[in-house]
Amino acid sequence: MELKLRNIAIIAHVDHGKTTLLDNIMKQSGMFRENELVAERLMDSGDLEKERGITILAKPTSVKWKDVRMNIIDTPGHADFGGEVERVLGMTDGVILLVDAAEGPMPQTKFVLGKALKQGLRPIVIINKIDRSDARPKEVIDEVFDLFVSLDASDAQLDFPILYASGRAGWCVKELEEPRENLHPLLDLILSHVSEPKVDQNRPFAMLVTLLSSDSYLGRCLVGRVIHGSAKINDTVKAINLKGEQVDTGRLTKLFTFAGTERIIAEKVTAGDIVCIAGLSDASVADTICDMSVNEPLKSTPIDPPTMSVTITVNDSPFAGKDGKKVTSTVIRERLMKEAESNVAITFKENEGKDSFEIGGRGELQIGVLIETMRREGFELTVSRPRVLYKTENGQKLEPMEEVTIDVDEEYSSSVIDNMNQRKAEMTDMKDTGAGKKRIIFKAPSRGLIGYQSRFLTDTKGTGVLNRIFHSYGPFKGEIVGRRNGALISIDTGQAVAFAIWKLQDRGRMFVSHNTDVYQGMIVGEHSRENDLVINVMKGKQLTNMRASGSDEAVALVPPVVMNLEELMSYINEDELLEVTPRHLRLRKKFLLEHERKRASKS
Repeated sequence: MELKLRNIAIIAHVDHGKTTLLDNIMKQSGMFRENELVAERLMDSGDLEKERGITILAKPTSVKWKDVRMNIIDTPGHADFGGEVERVLGMTDGVILLVDAAEGPMPQTKFVLGKALKQGLRPIVIINKIDRSDARPKEVIDEVFDLFVSLDASDAQLDFPILYASGRAGWCVKELEEPRENLHPLLDLILSHVSEPKVDQNRPFAMLVTLLSSDSYLGRCLVGRVIHGSAKINDTVKAINLKGEQVDTGRLTKLFTFAGTERIIAEKVTAGDIVCIAGLSDASVADTICDMSVNEPLKSTPIDPPTMSVTITVNDSPFAGKDGKKVTSTVIRERLMKEAESNVAITFKENEGKDSFEIGGRGELQIGVLIETMRREGFELTVSRPRVLYKTENGQKLEPMEEVTIDVDEEYSSSVIDNMNQRKAEMTDMKDTGAGKKRIIFKAPSRGLIGYQSRFLTDTKGTGVLNRIFHSYGPFKGEIVGRRNGALISIDTGQAVAFAIWKLQDRGRMFVSHNTDVYQGMIVGEHSRENDLVINVMKGKQLTNMRASGSDEAVALVPPVVMNLEELMSYINEDELLEVTPRHLRLRKKFLLEHERKRASKS
């Protein structure tokens, strides 16, 4: 007997609990044995996802409930990975919208919900984390309804069912007074609220590629939904792009469906199924895989263009090649081209010499994740400061603008507003959210926000929450002041010495500690003034054979400033670079020699 089918995606703002809720759905649907050891956040399988606690790649899973197979797709919540969410919604017939019971709808909630409503999907709303001490479910429901109205939801979409839940504790209820036992009310609601896929089994096979991954054993794996017809292993198929041009042909060497976190080999797949296929080398995201008789491509959502780019070049520092094995421009180029193929939200351009590559993406986090992944694969490279991508319309220069939502304690609100004003931001809303907190909403140019996150955390003593999302292109806002402080630059190559660092501490904040390897032109700290300063961090104490008349002073070092990859990318100025190797992140000047820097500044 063939199971009935439901295809659904879970969408929400970052950290509102999608992956944790999905863990408990999988456990309660009987997927695991009672004594089986199950990891937390099962769907976050990548190392970076586990470390950062965020979902980066959308992933499908499948559970069985009352003779129905439910394909559920876990989606990223971070705005930089919005390209994944847009494509995934095309595979589904319904969405679960998760909203934090205390935070309410956030910028990414608005973004993903807008995409879902445009596709005609009718969301199920879950007010999650209802067991938080600061939960305010009634107000949050009002805010969600207002959000639906502002996004032009239809009457059918406005009549959304609501559940109250704790994804971590594994329960949901229709009314707050009901006993809190399990997630069965949600599973039953999916069956009654989400329609079966509307499919035509009699037409020739066609599926739309939505996700792309690579497997060391299978090669390129294309994931998507079968829109009509059916296919068997070894069928000959072709791939056509959105213009209807043929880009690939081949045999379906392997077919898979999903069960839990595993891929299950299938002999045959039919319309409505979410499947993974192997055997095609050139087909990519948004292509249609189809029977040889089909010539019309399936419709696909156009992806929002990238708003930010960095230039990646070969590492040419004195320490090049010490850590990584993949150091030449050829291997870096191949890796970046492979990434641009599989990740449609990333763009790739190169210069004529093919030794400098411009990578475009949605934001610093997305580009940072790519560079961190390459670093772990053994690559060495240098990265420029991120810059925004401008547009010109009717002779007017336009730049990307973002909607910035800031939740902050009242005492810090004035310094945050002052800082955002310096970055040419316009305040559009400000309201009290209770417990001495304010929510302030700005419309700000993207380039003004580069590097602001760390300053914001310092200004709010780590208590503020900043969320940003692409809003639109707007008129160019003029000059924005970047980093005001100059750099402390090493005069020579060698090892930093505690005594020298101690003597130089009053010059500014240090980035290196005792025994750190440094080279000429490397940035070893931040100057307390606006100009750059060349210093010697290798100068040890002059020793003599005379006994000291007084006791030696104890060397007391202030701990060096440590920044992560995205913070370092945002920190550098136009004349500086970030050197990335498997074991080190170093800041440096583009020109390592002082006379070259002077010549460049004059020209």
